[in-house]
Amino acid sequence: MLTRILISTISIMVVGYLLPGVVVSSVFSAFVVAVVLALLNSIIRPVLIILTLPVTIITLGLFLLVINGFIVLIANHFVRGFSVSGLFTAIIFSILVSLINAVLGINSSKKSRK
Repeated sequence: MLTRILISTISIMVVGYLLPGVVVSSVFSAFVVAVVLALLNSIIRPVLIILTLPVTIITLGLFLLVINGFIVLIANHFVRGFSVSGLFTAIIFSILVSLINAVLGINSSKKSRK
């Protein structure tokens, strides 16, 4: 779990640097964002998915991107030193963080198996 949060911290820092509209003021802020996102994804995301299931089915799952964006916006309100300018930016942020997490996670899992 700690490894995943550290990988997410790195991803958040990288995306915050690259994506206009996202501000991450420090590594500590990125770490707190990673922890808050992990908590929100484990508690609130399943509830939102169940509540929006008809819309998710109609959009063939694309509405899950909007849910991820809302989760990022919720984290935006809880963490000082982290700012996202809007829903579209939050959706792009969540996609990029997920991609970077996937790439870094693959490398991390290969090292832990050896």
